[in-house]
Amino acid sequence: MRQAGRSLPESRELKAKSSFLQMVRTPEVATEVTLQPLRRFALDAAILFSDILVIPEALGQGYLFRDVGGIGMEYRLETRAQIDALAPATAVPERLRYVAAALGLLKKELAGSRALLGFGGSPWTLATYMVEGGSSEDFERIKQLFYTERATFDALLEKLTAALIAYFQMQIAAGADAIQIFDSWGGIIAGQDYEAASLRWIRQIVAALPREFPVILYAKGTAPQLIDQAWTGVRVLSVDWTSDLALVRRTLPPTVAVQGNLDPVLLNTTPAIVRRETTRLLEAMRGSRGHIFNLGHGIMPHAKVECVQTLVETVTGWKN
Repeated sequence: MRQAGRSLPESRELKAKSSFLQMVRTPEVATEVTLQPLRRFALDAAILFSDILVIPEALGQGYLFRDVGGIGMEYRLETRAQIDALAPATAVPERLRYVAAALGLLKKELAGSRALLGFGGSPWTLATYMVEGGSSEDFERIKQLFYTERATFDALLEKLTAALIAYFQMQIAAGADAIQIFDSWGGIIAGQDYEAASLRWIRQIVAALPREFPVILYAKGTAPQLIDQAWTGVRVLSVDWTSDLALVRRTLPPTVAVQGNLDPVLLNTTPAIVRRETTRLLEAMRGSRGHIFNLGHGIMPHAKVECVQTLVETVTGWKN
């Protein structure tokens, strides 16, 4: 999951010297933050240090982090004219060339020793921030747009889909071994509307990427949609901690792997608890093919280093 190094003291030291946005936009710093967890732990993959909101920024709608917490956009999308005025997808590779530069540095540093993951937000999840003007508690504005102005909603999602295709193609060309799509707010959509609001756009993205290229989909709070997600063309479904992963594995096609799904809060407890719960998940998946052990959401800021170390040692020392 992204933000793998956010709880590390060395990551905090870097953050104290520059803002988050400066870290994201500076390839050398983004590379260093990406590599820090790999120096401490025997992890199988590195995921680029970046943010999903680089796409709205590249289209002309910047973002920031509010002093009171949460994300704020420079303005919120309120009219069709504002949507039409967003930059075209062709502008994305140039405006986000710092991402490609960071991936190139990481590819050289890793030299094939670990997989390198790129990532981005889903069109729906990005649209929630752009229309709400930042983080939201009720998502009223984006839902109203979806239900009352479908043509305008579709115009925005079409722009975001095209931008993400260009972005992911750029990441692949720069050396990413897989792409993870975060549909972080997929779970706030009414179940019968998930296809129209989110999944159809994800399907278009996957279809536009190289055939058989590994795409991982993480959609928080969408357990009822897992079967539909499995038929989008993605190779892996990353599952949040609220689902029984062994049951999910049995219900999905064997051609789709599962990733997850330890509750990240456990890393704030004790090594003994982490060892117990990690072992329980591993035992539940014993004999299953296509399981990538991971958290069920991003690591939390106060995760204890000794708990992360225990998790990694438990997984790497377990015999299937």
